[in-house]
Amino acid sequence: MDSTGKHSGISLKRTPDEIQGMRAAGRAAASVLEMIAPHVKAGVTTEELDRLCHEYIVNDLRCVPAPLGYGAAPGRPAFPKSICTSINHVVCHGIPGPKALKRGDIVNVDITVIKDGWHGDTSQTFYVGEPGILARRLVETTREAMLEGIRKVRPGATLGDIGSAIQKYAEPRGFSVVREYCGHGIGKVFHEEPQVLHYGRAGTGTVLEAGMCFTIEPMLNAGRPETKLLPDAWTAVTKDHSLSAQWEHTVLVTADGVEVLTRRSDESL
Repeated sequence: MDSTGKHSGISLKRTPDEIQGMRAAGRAAASVLEMIAPHVKAGVTTEELDRLCHEYIVNDLRCVPAPLGYGAAPGRPAFPKSICTSINHVVCHGIPGPKALKRGDIVNVDITVIKDGWHGDTSQTFYVGEPGILARRLVETTREAMLEGIRKVRPGATLGDIGSAIQKYAEPRGFSVVREYCGHGIGKVFHEEPQVLHYGRAGTGTVLEAGMCFTIEPMLNAGRPETKLLPDAWTAVTKDHSLSAQWEHTVLVTADGVEVLTRRSDESL
């Protein structure tokens, strides 16, 4: 570790102020999902979900929606909305728009807020009405795969332990793990080191230590793992048009295990 508190390029959150900052941002992000849940139903547009979340984040939480205006680069515009909404075969980074949700859809709502300079990042895949059998299995398996990864987090474990646990849970159940997108370190910066793969070999990769803060956010597909990017330069979809689901939490490595910073009040882990 150097004098800036970094370990192998990873920013550690160890002071009471740093940890409290991340806890507050995590709670804020979780509360957005709690607020929006009753509104995710047939007939609502994802644009309306974005409006409701934006107003809640800005007016009620006094936070900043991190995706809005994020990521401009040569050949790619900045993300134009405050949340991501990924429906059915959309893997991630779906842009809210005028299309209405319909019964049987699944939709991932991805929230990142900035509170007092700290980022909280979380997502949940919702059912719109009653899902099909495959959709329900996919969504439930994805959530449990995320939890399997979280259960591996403790000082002395490795990032490979997390990815291996997710992969070993998902693949025997007939689902594939997306490779192109992964979890990430988080703090004062939205995306920082380390990268957190959702597949891999146990015992390999960066060794975890107290103060590391990162997301675990597996994306599982009902078909093959390959994705493609749409012309909007943001929306990633399954290449074979199969269903995709995602769940995400921000976690902190503690002295004796893990703290899930974005845990919702009604959520059992």
